[in-house]
Parts: sequence; C-alpha cells; structure tokens
Amino acid sequence: MGRLSLRNPLATPEQIAESPSQRQGMSAKYEASVRSYGCHLIQASGTILCLPQLVMATAQVLLQRFYYLASIQDFPLRGIVLGTLFLACKTEENPQTIRNIINVVDIVVKRDRGYPEVVTDGYDSEYYELKNEMVIGEMQVLRRLAFNVQVELPYGLLANYLRSLELTDQERVPQLAWNYVNDLLRTPVYVCFQPETIACGAIFLAARECRVGLPTSPPWWAVFDANAEDVVQVAKAIRALQARKVPHIMPLSARELKMHGEGVLDEHVAQMRKEMRDKLDAEMKFASQEKNVDEGDGGGKRSQAEHVDDGAQPKSRRGARDSTSRDHNRRRHTSSRSRDTRHSSYRPH
Repeated sequence: MGRLSLRNPLATPEQIAESPSQRQGMSAKYEASVRSYGCHLIQASGTILCLPQLVMATAQVLLQRFYYLASIQDFPLRGIVLGTLFLACKTEENPQTIRNIINVVDIVVKRDRGYPEVVTDGYDSEYYELKNEMVIGEMQVLRRLAFNVQVELPYGLLANYLRSLELTDQERVPQLAWNYVNDLLRTPVYVCFQPETIACGAIFLAARECRVGLPTSPPWWAVFDANAEDVVQVAKAIRALQARKVPHIMPLSARELKMHGEGVLDEHVAQMRKEMRDKLDAEMKFASQEKNVDEGDGGGKRSQAEHVDDGAQPKSRRGARDSTSRDHNRRRHTSSRSRDTRHSSYRPH
C-alpha cells in the first residue's frame, strides 16, 4: 500500500497524450474548448452564488481531473459541472442547496445562449432532469477519482513567492500573476503540474509582461522547487489560452453532442431561442390581459355597489320617517281612548 499524500494527483503522460474523449473521436482542440466552457460555467455560477474563489477553483480542478479518466461523450458536460460544483461546496465547507446551484447554472447557460432568463420551476420535469444529472455527476466524479478530492491550490504559495521576491510593491505584477493563476484553471495545467510550478509560471509571465527583472543567481525558480522547463510550459499555456476564443454554444447533454456531430447544434439553439422568447411574450401578454379584465370587473362591481348604497340611503330615510309618523298617530289614538275612559261613569244595566 502506498503512502497517503496530500499532493495533487497528476495525469500520466499517456493520459495527457490521448484523453478518453480523444480516443472516442473528439479532437484535442474541441475537447479543450469544452473543458474551458465547463470551467466558465463553474466560475460564472460561483460568482453569482457569492462563493469563495477556493470553492470555484476546486470544482474546476475536479472537472479537469475527471475528464482524464472519463470521456465527454459518456458523461456530458452539464451533469459534471453541476456535480463538481456541488461537491466542491461540500468539501470546502461552503454548502449550497441543490436548487440554488441548478437555477444559477441554468441561468448562466440561458444567458450565454440568448434565452430568456427565466428560473426553472422546482416541480417541473426540466428541474428534476437537472437534479438527476447533478446527483449522477457527483457520484461519477467520486467513483472515477476514487474519492480523492484533495485539491492543493497555488494562491498561498503565490502570495509568499511575491513577498519573497519583493514584488508586492510593484503596481501590476501581483494582480497580473493572480489573474494568470485564475485563468489557468481553464486549462489542464492543474492536472499536469504541482502548485509551486504553477505559481512560478504565473510570476514569470507577469514579471516579463511588466518588464521587471528577477534574480538569476541563484535562479529564483530553483529556490521554490520548480523546474525551468516546466515554468516555461506554464507560461506558454497562459499565452495559448489568451489566443483561444471559446464559443458560448457548446453541447451540454448527450442529445446536444449528437446534434453537434450532425452539425445542427447552432440551428437548434437558434430555434429554441425563438420559441422560448415567443412563449414568454405570449405569457406576458396573457397575464396583462388577465390583469386588465380583473381591474375592469373590480371597477364595475365597485360602481354597482356604490349605486346600490346611494339608492338605499333615501329609502331608509323614508322608511324611518314613515315609521315615526305611524308611531306618533298610534300614541295619539291611544291617548284619546284613555281620556274617554277616564271621564265616563259606570252605569249598571
């Protein structure tokens, strides 16, 4: 039995050379775009949920690891995005509800595709389908990674290295290096190199961009247990990411993967966009008509009630006057009889 290590597990050269998705016919370039878009969904959703960067970075690293052990064709992107984000929230002790994660990821996808940003109902078939994808995605990630979800990130090392190199007072270098570390989450770099190498690569490129000299005697990267060739490879990965543009329409399910293979995914997304907008417009129009009808009925009822009240008021007054007159006449008649009886004398027969 090998010793338990808290170091990040790295992909083997064979896995890097040919991933499971590539063995099933997907090109390396398209696979990189799918991975990058999945990381974009995690980052954008985590930002809306106000999650710490540690949680979002962990989820992205888990996604990159997973797709070196399983193919995108067998496990489509949306379920793995939901599963890794849900799992990272738990491992980093920042739990979120299933419903919140599903709704936010769905909104980000709709925003990217130009769909109306309508939150899914918690009781419809679409929501339960997404929930099943999340549960299956989390289970498959744990199973394929053998429950090894330990992720060591380079943020702390980066801050220490910048302080040691006396770069914290520089105007742009610290922020630029931090941005590079975040950008590298969309690449397989976190599965290929350890955190100290990633931090050194970000510092190397940031210092070069800002034309800031770094010590060479001894080499500064050697002090931090990094290899010069690996540091350069990390910097090249950042450059390649900057030059690549990832489209915002990527296949998220097995059905959409099939459509992409047939070349009709963009057409399908455009048709769905039109149908969803038309449906939303029809619902809003219907709701507006219902509101106008309700307001009209309410106004008519109020007018009728006011008319009835106005007509009843004189009638009640007349009734009160008639009643008073009858009572007065009755009292007069009774009083007269009483006077007649008092003044009459008893006459026996």
